[in-house]
Amino acid sequence: MQIIAKLHEMTDPFKRNRLADATSPYLLQHKDNPVHWQPWEPEVFAEARARNVPVLLSVGYAACHWCHVMAHESFEDEDVAQLMNEKFVCIKLDREERPDLDEIYMTALSMMGEQGGWPLTMCLDAEAKPFWGGTYFPKLPQYGRPGFMQILEEISRIWHETPEKIAKNTQTLTEGLRARAKADARGAMPDELPSRAAQTLTEHIDLQKGGLQGAPKFPQPFLYQFLWQQAQLDADAATSAAVIKTLEKICQGGIYDHIGGGFARYSVDADWLVPHFEKMLYDNALLVQLMIQVWRTSKSPLLAARIEETIEWVLREMRLDNGAFAASLDADTEGEEGRFYVWSKAEIETLLRESQMGGVFCQTYDITDTGNFEGHNIANLLAQGEVVQDALAPARQVLLAARDQRPKPGRDDKVLADWNAMMISAITQAAMAFGRADWLQYSQTAFAAARKSLTDPQGHLRHSAREGQLLPVSLCSDYAFMGQAALALYQANGDPQYLDYAQLCADTLHAEFYDDPADGGRGGYLTNRKKEAGDILVNNRPVQDNAMPSGNAAIYQLFTSLASLTGQASYRAYGQDLFTALAGHLSTQYTSMTALLVSRQLDENPLSIILIGKPKDPALVALLETAHQHGVFSAHILAISPETSLPLGHPAHGKTQVEGKPTAYVCSGQSCLAPLTSPQALQEQLDALVSARQTKG
Repeated sequence: MQIIAKLHEMTDPFKRNRLADATSPYLLQHKDNPVHWQPWEPEVFAEARARNVPVLLSVGYAACHWCHVMAHESFEDEDVAQLMNEKFVCIKLDREERPDLDEIYMTALSMMGEQGGWPLTMCLDAEAKPFWGGTYFPKLPQYGRPGFMQILEEISRIWHETPEKIAKNTQTLTEGLRARAKADARGAMPDELPSRAAQTLTEHIDLQKGGLQGAPKFPQPFLYQFLWQQAQLDADAATSAAVIKTLEKICQGGIYDHIGGGFARYSVDADWLVPHFEKMLYDNALLVQLMIQVWRTSKSPLLAARIEETIEWVLREMRLDNGAFAASLDADTEGEEGRFYVWSKAEIETLLRESQMGGVFCQTYDITDTGNFEGHNIANLLAQGEVVQDALAPARQVLLAARDQRPKPGRDDKVLADWNAMMISAITQAAMAFGRADWLQYSQTAFAAARKSLTDPQGHLRHSAREGQLLPVSLCSDYAFMGQAALALYQANGDPQYLDYAQLCADTLHAEFYDDPADGGRGGYLTNRKKEAGDILVNNRPVQDNAMPSGNAAIYQLFTSLASLTGQASYRAYGQDLFTALAGHLSTQYTSMTALLVSRQLDENPLSIILIGKPKDPALVALLETAHQHGVFSAHILAISPETSLPLGHPAHGKTQVEGKPTAYVCSGQSCLAPLTSPQALQEQLDALVSARQTKG
């Protein structure tokens, strides 16, 4: 009988850990846990129904420090695992693979009045409806938190003894989630709201340390992009200065890796000194895009250096063999957060003894005998150190080479469509701003690799891929950001294949993600493709920003850009309809919708700079440099050959060179200003446009 029971256990998928078949590096981290982890699939919920037990959903990601802590304390523990296996069906989920599901249950957690974060721990019924949740829990009570084993026992008891309590919670939370999803957000934005929002947000910026006041501090690039653009429109020197101060402090602080490049996800303190050491692809992409925009006006050497160093880090450490980009680097090494990145003063002095740079380096980067972080040192550029940081480049290379000999943080090497697209856009923009043909080539290669690896045989763009395996999930953000990346490349090299792909993305969004009022929808665009949303409790409209801009904000920007580059009125109409569907929330929720305000600024201030000339003509190159380095925002820049004809609806359709010279046309709306042939004249015309916008504002 024991042998039969053992054989049954081996063949029953619910009596073993099934994560060995996963593609996610995060899930694979848990494949040897004694917990009988299951993937998210309908059969798992059917098993919970058959056994009359709740579902325990654990959500995290590969780079997450506290996810590792809970795994070591609880999921690797035989006693905890036995309890989980007996009283629950357990699902492990990678939030980066399924941000749609993560958003639903994180929202449910907030509705319970709990602070969100990862690992996310949720209890669901057999219909995937939540009834209880939290984040990290220790195995036994400590840190002022209840023990995980206590919680499991109590939830199981309530499930069996008072099921009516469970039913009441699931009903309340599910109704709340569905009500939020169906809430009418249509309306009009008050004209004064952007300026008022910018002023209010600026009042909350720490003018000494940068960033929003208090701790922890997150970079929030799209918030500062909104502030920067609005400051241009309002000629608001105070807001501009606050944004520059924030970027300077982020670029000087320990949140930036001064040895190897790249930014950590956030700072745990108010000084940008101590990072949460994980590095995420999307954070760095968004920060590079923001820094480029600010650099075009400020010409800050610090920002230029960080742009270059961050891109070089991406190409060195995040680039996969096929040219696409990995998702993240872990916060932990050898079970300790930040171990890979910290230094002792003695170690640095020894490594730099030959060059005699140790003393200057330590003075410049806040390296002391006692340390600036738990007895260790995080490289932290002191303000006065900016003048010598270039001279210390050889020293940083020595330290980088030494650090590379240490055990490295784990790399999550899955390819995510939206994250890759954001980095492709960032590198492409940097290539054009700084005249780096090599960066442009890397962007083109990455786009081709991402598109190939993320497109299924039916032509659907999928969210995640790894080692040739696709996750059969498509998100609106994937199409939005891949479309934006295609347009960035189109503006960089004029290749029509990129414009075609961007239009394909936009048309797919409208055909397959639009929440059509004619079918009872509310306008705007849904997170999941409508035909594929059967396994989720609520198909939300992504409206609010979180770590990334909302999906609808990204879609709006795609439509706006396509309208400017093609002249097609349909794309502008799609964008206007989207904004109207969401604008009702702005008056009360603008702090979490700044990415939508960014897209609105671009829509209300459309600008196209069309340059006509032969690709390698030095005069055309000079015009291009002027256009790409100017600080005017919302400009879509496109260089075309004299033989190329722009679409019929484009304001520059039919425009030609003046006297056979490379010629620039600056177009706003459906009209173009007088043609120009000199970089100085183009500079002056763009300066005048900026001034006119400020006067109008």
